[in-house]
This record gives sequence, structure tokens and C-alpha cells, in this order.
Amino acid sequence: MQAEKMWKVSTGKGITVAVVDTGVDSSTRALKGQVLPGRDFANASGDETKDDTGHGTTMAELIAGTGEGGSLKGLAPDAKIIPYRVGLDGVKGREKGALFSHADKAVRAAADSDAQIINMSFGGPPGPELGKAVEYAAKKGKIMFSSAGNEANEGNLQSYPAGYPDVAGVAGTGSDGKVSKFSSYGDEVTLAAPGEGLPGWCDAKRANYCSKQQGTSMASAVASASAALIWSKHPDWTGNQVLRVLTKTAGLAGNEKTQSKYLGYGAVRPRLNLLEGKGDPGDPDISPLTNEKTGPSTASAGPKSSDEKNSGKDDAPDKVEVADSKSQEEDSGWLLPAGGIAAGVIVLAGCGFAVVRQRRN
Repeated sequence: MQAEKMWKVSTGKGITVAVVDTGVDSSTRALKGQVLPGRDFANASGDETKDDTGHGTTMAELIAGTGEGGSLKGLAPDAKIIPYRVGLDGVKGREKGALFSHADKAVRAAADSDAQIINMSFGGPPGPELGKAVEYAAKKGKIMFSSAGNEANEGNLQSYPAGYPDVAGVAGTGSDGKVSKFSSYGDEVTLAAPGEGLPGWCDAKRANYCSKQQGTSMASAVASASAALIWSKHPDWTGNQVLRVLTKTAGLAGNEKTQSKYLGYGAVRPRLNLLEGKGDPGDPDISPLTNEKTGPSTASAGPKSSDEKNSGKDDAPDKVEVADSKSQEEDSGWLLPAGGIAAGVIVLAGCGFAVVRQRRN
């Protein structure tokens, strides 16, 4: 992704990403000074920096890790993180039988926060309250990314929130640029991003990074960071314009075929805008996902600084081979916990659902 070259132009400064996940440990070397106050919706502990699995912390580091002391360096190392802890798998104290309890409340809180981007690296069946929360966030002008799922070979169930029209579902790719075999596919896929061979915390103890982790959770985080880089460079743009440029500069841009159900518009390539000025931002008020008007939101409004309290209120890879629907027809989880290269300063180089949506193109 030519991260080092992109960082000469943009590092994500001035952009805040809400991470709706298992919590974010703000004490890791990579995240010291990067995490703003959020909220815990998982249980009564009220500590959004408690992470029982390491998943949310990994997502935050992939987005905004600083690389300090040999830790993970994310793609947007000067962005800030607002954590919203919800009852995902592995979170202690979550409601019994709940797949991801209180995610709707977390999304609404993120929509009311200073975050411009909302990353949701989780998925499951649709729910009316979560759907309404996503609509609310879209009206507030937020860009929302969610993992497409890891169940391509296990029923390929459509995953939500990626399945909602206002959310950009993100598929995973390997180092060859092709869709990962585990990556769920369908109309919900808008973009793709690296989802294999990435670093992440091995477990909740966070003593070591594990190599070669994989999952569309990680791909969603990379997409969120890509948006942060572009938005930081163009703070007067709205979320619609940032997302539109991401789709217009993605790996399958210019393809005369309909949007690929495996890669959407293709792998994110923010450098095409940052380094080459490509991508027409278009209408600031019209969503590139739904072609409907949404509320304006620009980065120039500015997030609160790290010392202000946020309450969380109610040369390169141009020719990398990419897969299209046809070439991957034979190849294509509910989300797996995320996962590398190696520790050091690591740079990111049984049921059907009734809810469906039209292919976005």
C-alpha cells in the first residue's frame, strides 16, 4: 500500500475513528495517547478500555497504532480512537444468548460523538434496533465500515451490520490481491482490504503479537484507516465524498462489469488519491452506497483533542492481480477474532436471512 510514501502526505491527523468492539486497551505501547474516552455498553463495569479478548485492541492498533517501542504501527498512525465496548463473543458479563448485545446503543453513541468514521469488525444476523442505529449514524454523516464475514465456506450467511445499505462491507484479500477463501461474499461487499498475514494480539493477556492472523475484521480496520488518511488530507470533504473516492480508486475501478460480489469495487488504494490526486469526490450530500441524501459531516469540524473528554453520548502493487466474480466463482464467518507478520515495528503493507439488498454499483 506504500504506507511510508502516503505518510508524507497524510497520517490521519485530525480524524477520529469509533471502534465498536470488545473494548480497546489504551495502555498498550501502540495506543498510548491515541485513545479518547468512550463508553462501555457490555456490562456495568463502565470501562471501555477493558478488553477480554484482544480483538478490539488489535483493530484499534491496525487503524491508529503508533509503532512505539516495536509495537504495531497502523495505517493512520495519527488518527484517534474512541472505543465502544459491546457484548461480543468472549466479552465477560455480556447478556446470555446475545450475539452482540447493545451494539445498537454503541452505534448511536458513536454517531453522536466526534468520530467521523465508525468501524464495526463484527457480524451476525440482522436486528431492527441495530438497523435503525445504522440509519441514524448515516444521517449524521458518518462513514461506517464492517467486516463482510469469514463464512464463505460455511454457509456464507449474510452478515450484519455489513448487510445494511448504509454500511460499507469489507472483504478480505491475501498477499496475491485475490479474495481470501474464507471471506464471505454477496451484495453487501463494497470494498476489500488486506485480511491475511497481519499482526495482532495473541490473546487477552496482550503479551505478544501473533503472526499471520486473518479475518475480515482486520480488513474492515484497514479500510477505516484508509478513509482516515483521505479525510485528513481533505478535511472539508464530507463522508460521502471520502467514501466515493475510495470506491472510485479501488482495485476494480473502471471495470465495466457490475460490482464484484467478492471484492465489491476492489481493494482500497488510498495512495491513488493521496499521491496521484485521483478520484472525483462528487456530490457532498449524496451517499455513494444508496444514492440518497445524507447529513453533511466534515473533518474540518474537528474532533476534540486528546485532553478533552468525549462522553460518548445517547512502487508498487498497481498490478496486483485482483479477482472478479467469475474468476472466483469456485473459490470464494461469522467473524473470527482478528490476526501477522512479526513483532517489531510492523507496517501494514444453518439459516438464511430474509433481509437482502440490491447490489450497489
